[in-house]
Amino acid sequence: MNVNGMYYVTNELKKIIEDCGGEWNDRKKRPVVCLIKSTENSELYWAIPMGKVNHRDVNGINRINSFMQQTDLRSCYYHIGRTTNKSIFFISDAIPITNKYISAEHLDINKNPYMIKNNLLLEALKKKLLMILAFENSSPNYFRQHITDVKNYLLKELEEDNKKPNDVVVKE
Repeated sequence: MNVNGMYYVTNELKKIIEDCGGEWNDRKKRPVVCLIKSTENSELYWAIPMGKVNHRDVNGINRINSFMQQTDLRSCYYHIGRTTNKSIFFISDAIPITNKYISAEHLDINKNPYMIKNNLLLEALKKKLLMILAFENSSPNYFRQHITDVKNYLLKELEEDNKKPNDVVVKE
């Protein structure tokens, strides 16, 4: 996984979120943007789901804009910016993720892995994500996807995977 890359998550990750008591209510196949590598484990990343603005009606866009105009944490829940299309970033639906739970890369029109290159957009997204994660650290599982429990599950899984012994050659 590459930071600033766009990916699709497996159904297995969605099940982990549900098994951890969380909710993943995205029924469409939408990409997530990998934004930040975790400081807790170099194999854990933070990603946010995204969708297209043109898939929302006027009331939906007005609701998102009202959140973005708040002066508290709610201003970090969403962001609107341009990738290949005008996009909505669902920052409060952030998820921890590992390579194991990526089903595919999101490709550009030339069939290359899509990377967000707009530095202003990336800076805004990362700033909002860090605020969401800081709040989550002070109020574990505040958000519907149960960020803390999913993160702890994935960290434990990574730790167990790294403890597995390599193939051992037996000498006769």
